[in-house]
Amino acid sequence: MEKLKKGLTIFAFFFKIGCFTFGGGWAILAQMEQEFVNKRQVITKAELLEMVAVGKSCPGIMITNISLLFGYHVAGVFGALCAVFGIIGPAVIILTIVAQFYNAFKDSYWVHAALVGIRAAVVPIIGSAALSLGKDALSTPPAIAICAVAFCLSLFMGISNIILVLLGVACALVWWFIRRQKQETALPEERKEA
Repeated sequence: MEKLKKGLTIFAFFFKIGCFTFGGGWAILAQMEQEFVNKRQVITKAELLEMVAVGKSCPGIMITNISLLFGYHVAGVFGALCAVFGIIGPAVIILTIVAQFYNAFKDSYWVHAALVGIRAAVVPIIGSAALSLGKDALSTPPAIAICAVAFCLSLFMGISNIILVLLGVACALVWWFIRRQKQETALPEERKEA
């Protein structure tokens, strides 16, 4: 019964934000952080960041992947299904309606003006999510360095995101290996001192 209640709560939340969120996954992440990290304290920022990393690394739509991971984390398989159906439900319904009336909407001044306003409102929402989550993601000097190098490679050299992700994973593995080696060499010296 508890999982059913959690699943329905997850479905209702994702359905609500699916109806009113424009700007893609990053805008939804800001709302997830506000609702589940700050308000309800169901997960931590670190857990949300891990879900974002895995969700972005997997094929498919980022926010759907993150929703699935979140739902599974909170309420198992049922929660994962509720989160996914909640996040995609409004888009399917709205796009089905828009497709029926597309010819009437496509040249409307009012629809164009509304979309321009929506785009302007989305930028601060995405920026807020990036700043809030970025503080926790960029908490160590190696993480900041990897991020800065990836940004420069993307902006100035046009390197694809796939290659940047693979390079980031390689850098993280090298960093982890170096730290592990330092810990292993420090352990025998500590044993000699004891």
